[in-house]
Amino acid sequence: MTAHDHHHTDTGSTAASGSGCSGHGPSAEAIAQTPAAEMAECPVMVGTPVVKAEAEAAGLVRDHNGQRYWLCCASCGPLFDADPDRYANAA
Repeated sequence: MTAHDHHHTDTGSTAASGSGCSGHGPSAEAIAQTPAAEMAECPVMVGTPVVKAEAEAAGLVRDHNGQRYWLCCASCGPLFDADPDRYANAA
């Protein structure tokens, strides 16, 4: 599995703002305060944690073959959409 390459210039943004994830994923504080059941891993940027509620609020979710996938940033959406089977199988 290869990761995609993109860059964010707004270092203050978060996934919940919809303007990018600024380094892919929630802050360490958000991870520490979020129960494991409310966390997911981005299927595009494997290993990147995602707070499900933040992703849903930002529209960073995809449903494929009856399964929901949470994305770490807006850049991952088009990549997932272009080849959902690839990313769904990697998740």
